[in-house]
Amino acid sequence: MPCCIILLLLCSFFTTVSPNPALNVGFYGSSCPLAEVIVRKAVNQAIFQNPGIGAGLIRMYFHDCFVRGCDASILLESTPGRPSERDHPVNKRSMRGFEAINEAKSAIEAICPNTVSCADILAFAARDSSSRLGGITYAVPAGRRDGTISNLNEVNLPSPFSTADQNAQIFNQKGLTTEEMVTLSGAHSVGIAHCTAISNRLYNYNNTHDQDPSLDPQFAAFLKTKCPLTSSNNDSSVGLDSISPSRLDNCYYADLMKHRGLFTSDQTLFSSPLTQKMVIDNAWYGSTWAAKFAKAMVHLGSIDVLTGEQGEIRRQCSLVN
Repeated sequence: MPCCIILLLLCSFFTTVSPNPALNVGFYGSSCPLAEVIVRKAVNQAIFQNPGIGAGLIRMYFHDCFVRGCDASILLESTPGRPSERDHPVNKRSMRGFEAINEAKSAIEAICPNTVSCADILAFAARDSSSRLGGITYAVPAGRRDGTISNLNEVNLPSPFSTADQNAQIFNQKGLTTEEMVTLSGAHSVGIAHCTAISNRLYNYNNTHDQDPSLDPQFAAFLKTKCPLTSSNNDSSVGLDSISPSRLDNCYYADLMKHRGLFTSDQTLFSSPLTQKMVIDNAWYGSTWAAKFAKAMVHLGSIDVLTGEQGEIRRQCSLVN
């Protein structure tokens, strides 16, 4: 199966048409022309030191945009009596890359104070991570403003324990198509999964004390060596993609066809009639998937954003002004 082909900037010719007219490519061309260069430098340096940061930044962008739109609310720290999105269990455990965002923001503030939003910095960082990890390059329409509210109780993300049909409904409610859900799920080709998120499939599927029958037996045996049934495996993890875990590519879909998807939400993309053909197409046509991924990332970044006089430009990404 022709997956894992090096993409070699196959998306570099992707022409960005902003789904939101309030956002524009080159938004900071006059007000802060070095903004995107500074973000790219911070991201590349962070990934060089720790390759996992790239996957973390892509995931952070998704988690931010799915709650209140892309307003950098996930970057806000909790205040007394007001726990933020950042401290929700799903974010507190898995989010990485805050330091890279803060470094980029500090460098930008030094030359262009009160100009570039944290929301745009995060969007640039996700794009630059996609480029570094998979050669997927696209232009990012900018002009987002930062939100001033971050509420832990508002976090409602697609669950790794849900079916494809259930998660498709959540994506559709956000204005994203089912195909975009399948396309963006390809981000699971990089990064790690904590054993606690997959132990139910290995040891107690549907409270049967058996493993998930949809999981490849040999792969399940391997996973059990990494995630033993003990109380001490809370911090253990495995790569999300068994073929090329450090590369953002379409091999994730080949894994699903081999019944090697780690999460229930991953594997049911192949078992569901709603999404099976999309998985097969993405596994066979890597360059097509990469172009769709770029387009879906842009669309995701345009939903429910703050623009114009809404929100603010934070001086520090972790605090409201």
